Amino acid sequence: MPRPREFQISLSDTPYYHCISRCVRKAFLCGEDKQTHQSYEHRRQWVEDKLLFLPQIFAIEVCAYAVMSNHTHLVLHVNEQQALNWNTTEVLTRWHKVFKGTLLTQKYQSLAENERDTLSQSELLAIEQTTVIYRKRLMDISWFMRVLNEGIARQANKEDNCTGRFWEGRFKCQALLDESALLACMAYVDLNPVRAKIATTPENSNYTSVKQRIKHIIQNQQQPSTLKPFVGNSRKDMPNGIPFELNEYIELVEVTGRCIREDKAGHINNNLPSILTRLSIEPESWLIMTKQFTKVFHGAVGNEHVLQNFSENLQLKRRPNLSSCRRLLA
Repeated sequence: MPRPREFQISLSDTPYYHCISRCVRKAFLCGEDKQTHQSYEHRRQWVEDKLLFLPQIFAIEVCAYAVMSNHTHLVLHVNEQQALNWNTTEVLTRWHKVFKGTLLTQKYQSLAENERDTLSQSELLAIEQTTVIYRKRLMDISWFMRVLNEGIARQANKEDNCTGRFWEGRFKCQALLDESALLACMAYVDLNPVRAKIATTPENSNYTSVKQRIKHIIQNQQQPSTLKPFVGNSRKDMPNGIPFELNEYIELVEVTGRCIREDKAGHINNNLPSILTRLSIEPESWLIMTKQFTKVFHGAVGNEHVLQNFSENLQLKRRPNLSSCRRLLA
């Protein structure tokens, strides 16, 4: 039985999470139905556009994504500090971009800043209490996934001329507790189309984060503003971003993808980027993780020490994935 979200997400342990949403009733999110020959490929753009828009509203950033035929993979980063720095106006402005809010919050937003002192103390108190609720939701992965999936479901049901569920009731969520888990999961997500044989290289795997990153590098030598940036190796006073070098990550994805396409889990050539050496990950373990991440890990992922802390903070009776984490991440 799936565990409640409160037992899967602990921002004190990690801000990074791997989320998977799957369709029900053999529905096609994208791709082509081989029985009816109807194409749903245009829906991939729906998902990508909505996904890359939501970080403008939520304090949640997209690290990696892949839009597959009947499911989506996301690696998300919860920027808690960003949400805590927002004032009341910022929170309400963001919330009203996707929800109506209340009559009081609408009234507050319609007034000029120098007119808001005309509101009564009880009205201001109610607005502050509502703002606290909205702020929490704007850094809540469940609300992020809800806004993403509900809109896509309505569009798909309208196009299919049917009603009912389009997505499974619960999305799968995995905590990524350290840099090794984050790197392996991002590569696993970016290589999903290659592994499924619907793309031959990372740069032509449509509707993935790795293609977005490569395209922007080629076009303007910059990282895409819609994705969480790579900021280099971990160091003191480092800026907000993924703690790896972008060029090393892309090279790593390419090398891994080549091994996956050849369906060989053996030797990787001597040009293997130094990032694996720095993280003390064996090449054989790396290939297992990037080919079978969701099969070998069924919960939070990280080395034994951080996994222990995560389990204690959430008061879990046992440590999930302990044997797999010992074997692959030790």
